[in-house]
Amino acid sequence: MRELSEIFKIGIDNEELFVRALTHPSYTKERELDYTQSYERLEFLGDAVLKLAISDVLYKKYPDYHEGDLSKIRSIAVSDATLFEISEKLGLSKLIILAKHEEKQGCRKLESVCACAFEAVLGAYYLDGKFLQLINFINEVFTPYIEDIDKNFEKFNAKALLQEYTQSITKTVPVYKLVKETGPAHNKTFEVEVWYENELVARGSGRTKKDAEQKSAYEACKKLGVAGCQK
Repeated sequence: MRELSEIFKIGIDNEELFVRALTHPSYTKERELDYTQSYERLEFLGDAVLKLAISDVLYKKYPDYHEGDLSKIRSIAVSDATLFEISEKLGLSKLIILAKHEEKQGCRKLESVCACAFEAVLGAYYLDGKFLQLINFINEVFTPYIEDIDKNFEKFNAKALLQEYTQSITKTVPVYKLVKETGPAHNKTFEVEVWYENELVARGSGRTKKDAEQKSAYEACKKLGVAGCQK
């Protein structure tokens, strides 16, 4: 609890809430505990808390942006990929309580697990009466990511940009093909090709298939000269 409090720079009153927030469902199954002792319910609450907090930050930071633009930035800011990166940077992943099997499988390094634990901790802080402090924490931690998303939005939204481009020309959509998977289960690298009109346009790799698809789409956008994507 001391480490967690130091990470978030927010005090903890109800420690039991935060133990649950850090407990992976595999641990409750291994110990035959009730499912409510894992982070799942708190993650559900924390997801809403995070979206509200990010919305607050975006609303104040970009007073002239349309609702649609704010929603697009928020969707990336609250994605598993962003939460995983932040969790790793803060050292939150090392505090997650896992079953022995999942620990051996490297689940501590999975994007989805880290993202769920992060959101669950936010839910715990909300129930602990610390929402205003959370707003300050999220503003401080997420602002650099939000600014990067706003500045380089085409990199994060390349799949949508590419699809809009191809449909405007031929009314067909690009096809993504997974061509290679390397590395252990907890630390895989995926390589994806993007094809258009039965021709290979570009390749990309990433920690997840979704990330690899985005990167291959961005390379395709650059190659095809899609507006917003610079070579």
